[in-house]
Amino acid sequence: MAPPISDAVVVDVLRRVDRLTAPLVRRLGRPPALPQAERDRWWAHRVGSVAAGASAVPRLAGKVADLLPLQNTVGSAVQALVVGGVAAEHGVTDEAERVSLLARVLLGRDLPAERVRPLLARARGAYADEVLGEREDRGALRTLWRVARLLGRIDDTLDARPKGRLHHRALSNLPVVGVVGGYAAEREGLRRAAAATAALLAGRDPAR
Repeated sequence: MAPPISDAVVVDVLRRVDRLTAPLVRRLGRPPALPQAERDRWWAHRVGSVAAGASAVPRLAGKVADLLPLQNTVGSAVQALVVGGVAAEHGVTDEAERVSLLARVLLGRDLPAERVRPLLARARGAYADEVLGEREDRGALRTLWRVARLLGRIDDTLDARPKGRLHHRALSNLPVVGVVGGYAAEREGLRRAAAATAALLAGRDPAR
C-alpha cells in the first residue's frame, strides 16, 4: 500500500492549480447584472457548457476509463475552476483560503487555512515559469489539461471529489454511450462542487 499523500504535497499541487485557473476564472467572469442568489450556480452552468464535455470524453472507453487517471484528473480540473469561480464571487483572494477550499471540496480533506499557510511559505518560489507560464491568454482546454496533469500527482485522493447521480455513473460504465452518462454525471458533479464551495464559505457543512 502506498503511503498517504502528505499535506505538503497536497498544498504544493493545489496552489499551482489555483494559480493556473485564476486567469481563466477572470476571463470567464459572469454577467455583472446577475442576481446574487444565482451567481454561485452560474459558475457550474457556465463552466459546464465550456468544459464538462472534456471531462466526459474518457468515458468513450466505458469502464476502462476507471483504470486510467484521466477521468478523475480531468473531472477534478474542471471542478477546480468552479471552486475558484465561486470563491471569487465571495471575495476570497487569500491564497491559503483558496487552497483550503480546493482541498475540502475536491479531496474531502480537512485542511484549514491556518495549516495551509506555513506550507505555502515553505513552497514559495516553487513555480517554474517555463512549466506553468505567466500568460493569461492560454485557451480553456489547454489550461485544464495542464491542471489535470498537476492533479495526476495526487490522483489517489481525487475519488472524494463531488460526483454525479448514481444512474448516470452506471451508464458511464458502458463503452461509447458512456460519454452521455459521463457528461450528465460531470455536469451534476460541477453543480455539487459549486454548492459545496458556497456552503463552506457560508459556514455550513457541504452536502455531498
